[in-house]
Amino acid sequence: MTATIAAPDSPPRALPRPLPRTPPWAAVTAGIVACAVALSGSGAATLNGDELATLSAAGRDIPGLWELAQHIDGHFLPYYLFMHFWTKLGSSELWLRLPSALAIGVTAAFLVSLGRRLHGLTAGLTAAALFAVLPSVSYYGAFARSYAFAAAAVTISVWCLHRATRYPHHASPFPERASTLERASSLDRARWVQYALSVAFVGCTHLFAVLVLPAHLALLRRGTAVKTVLAMGAGFVPAAVLGLIGYGERHAISWIPQRGPEVLLKFPKMAAGASEIGLLLFAVALAGAVLMARRDRWWGAALAGWLVLPPVLLLAVSHLVTPAYVDRYLFVTAPALALLAAIAVAELPRFAVPAAVALTLAAGALAVPQHLEIRESNGRFEDVPWAIRRMRLEPGDAIVYGQSSLRAGFDYYAKAVMPDDVLREGAAPAPDGFGYPEKEDVAAALNGRDRLWLVWRGAKNEDLPAIEKVRQAGFGRVQAWHSADIPGLTVALYSRAPESADG
Repeated sequence: MTATIAAPDSPPRALPRPLPRTPPWAAVTAGIVACAVALSGSGAATLNGDELATLSAAGRDIPGLWELAQHIDGHFLPYYLFMHFWTKLGSSELWLRLPSALAIGVTAAFLVSLGRRLHGLTAGLTAAALFAVLPSVSYYGAFARSYAFAAAAVTISVWCLHRATRYPHHASPFPERASTLERASSLDRARWVQYALSVAFVGCTHLFAVLVLPAHLALLRRGTAVKTVLAMGAGFVPAAVLGLIGYGERHAISWIPQRGPEVLLKFPKMAAGASEIGLLLFAVALAGAVLMARRDRWWGAALAGWLVLPPVLLLAVSHLVTPAYVDRYLFVTAPALALLAAIAVAELPRFAVPAAVALTLAAGALAVPQHLEIRESNGRFEDVPWAIRRMRLEPGDAIVYGQSSLRAGFDYYAKAVMPDDVLREGAAPAPDGFGYPEKEDVAAALNGRDRLWLVWRGAKNEDLPAIEKVRQAGFGRVQAWHSADIPGLTVALYSRAPESADG
């Protein structure tokens, strides 16, 4: 008689060990602190031209926004729609910039959780602290444009991707239980849907924020590759649509000069907002990428790609499509800079916390001059209130704008009597842009005027059509003043009988 020995059942494939939850106090505290840091500069620096463009777009009705989007800034349409409803509750500097500060807080909160998931709570808290002390965070966190939203969206997308890829299958410690399998399958689908939505959010915040997404492809592994590609592809649809719109409106960024490869040497400064802190954190971040790769080569590559791919890809776009290399388009790399630097110091045995504190204090100290500059009245390089105060008015004075869009800033900040706006035609800006309709015949508009204030964006020696038309009308420059920084604003007094040379 032959005995039959039953083979033991194969052990069930278990899910990865669950990660400990991020303490609620950690993420909330980091978010509040980062938001407060950003808000601390919101009421000091005056609105610049880009922020006034946001206000101009937000003040239009929905058909007006759609008309604008068909000519310029179409890729900003989701942000403009949000601000359209936000500004119904107010339009002060603080209120306009508050959404960006809140987005900075969200970014810091997700950095805490992402750092804890990838390494530990020390890494997460350090990442949020380093992020908060970056001058670029204080700048874009008090800036009424979508760049802070883009940084938040990119960080959320990486966080969602980590959740989805950590539990990539329907495995269960109890495979014989159908209900457990069903719950695991439902949870798996929900995580990939969340990732797809986060990718869509990235594309809706800023067109060039999607340059971070190729870094996600470093996580293509057996079992998750198909889901990653499908979710990313579905989420990429809004970006594709906005990209086609942006390509048709590329004339709007024709002012951007072509850059060479040497511009990449300035990337640490662009990401951090200052050279010294940028070089320090970039060096530490590179070490963090190497150390992260030793723990998990896939995630080490993904985080390194998040940091270094956007500037390289943006430069490639500049040479293959149209010049587009501008520092603010790279703010999405700032969270990666902070996270990788935090992982580097968190790897130090027994000295992680002291090293994290020391690095944060050193970074903050190096950035003090830039933080003070950002919080000056001219911190956004277009100090319209200064220009208004610079004018010493006399009865009958007129004003002409070198760029008609400047009129929005003077409308916003003028609290007292202004010179007569002799070229203005109507109160509203042009429906297809941010400039204002103006009279063509400058000489006729200035007939009977003896003094004229001419204001333009740029240095004193700018050669603008408006300046030439004023000269042809018989006016000569008496004196000119320029704000401290380039491009800044120039205020010039012109008279039919100039009394002196340029000041």
